[in-house]
Amino acid sequence: MEAERVSDWQPSASFDALRLRARLNATVRAFFAERGVMEVETPVMSVAGNTDPNIASFHLEFSGRTDGAPRTRWLRTSPEYPLKRLLAAGFGDCYELGRVFRDGEAGGRHNPEFTMLEWYRLGWDHTRLVDETAALVQAALALVGRTATLSRIAYHQLYRERLGIDVETADDEQLRAALGEVVIDPTGLTRDDWLDLLMTHRLQPSFDPDELLAVYDYPASQCALARIRPGEVPVAERFELYLGPLELANGYHELADAAEQGARFDRDREVRRGRGDIAPPRDERLLEALSAGFPACAGVALGMDRLMMAMLGTGRIADVLAFDFARA
Repeated sequence: MEAERVSDWQPSASFDALRLRARLNATVRAFFAERGVMEVETPVMSVAGNTDPNIASFHLEFSGRTDGAPRTRWLRTSPEYPLKRLLAAGFGDCYELGRVFRDGEAGGRHNPEFTMLEWYRLGWDHTRLVDETAALVQAALALVGRTATLSRIAYHQLYRERLGIDVETADDEQLRAALGEVVIDPTGLTRDDWLDLLMTHRLQPSFDPDELLAVYDYPASQCALARIRPGEVPVAERFELYLGPLELANGYHELADAAEQGARFDRDREVRRGRGDIAPPRDERLLEALSAGFPACAGVALGMDRLMMAMLGTGRIADVLAFDFARA
């Protein structure tokens, strides 16, 4: 017991891992400097929070003068909203490398505070951004002497080829049956929940560890903040990038419609209230920015700790953090 108390002050990551992170950060900054993408810093606290029903935000109370503004402030789960306000103001291509916070996410692969890289490219769509995201990951892997080839597959095609499922027509029972021996309590689960479980339990574990796989054009019901492309089967113009079973990045052809974005915020808040969860306020400044004339662009968020885990070949996030949640 005494030995445990003494060692508790020690870092959770090795010095070599910390040095590698410094090299990775330098690589990221050089990568974007070459491409003319400007680094910025945006607020960590905001009067608005993330309404996504699947993400829990931390909030705190400010004790100083607010001049009538809310005292409750929300720690960011990503820098997305202020970065988009910069884009609407005319700043141009930009990125942020910084800490973000998510409540309830702690364990072997998760830490309540972690490092996210997020960037935006004017005039691009999500398919073009796949190439740049893969190039950055490949530059990172080169630091540890690894390579990975890039492959692409549409979401619908992935489920059809590897699971024999048509994601448009399969009912919930068929989706549950496709989980095989994986037993999940179905209480409260939606169709998209079953699709997500198939991704995490059946598909991701089979992904090639030496392949970067970009899964693109998701069901419209999983649009988040992406545009929906109309058609016989509408799809959300987004992608996720995997290195083997690890999800590294999530990118969108960004929604520019303020009314639609506001409606999505409201739907999210309604779902949260229905679950008895706190419903963070809408980001009204983001909606004003979208109304002012948001440029056509694509954006992507990449988890730097996940990337570090892939580079070091570890399944423990503690191995890439100076001090993980247990030692913070």
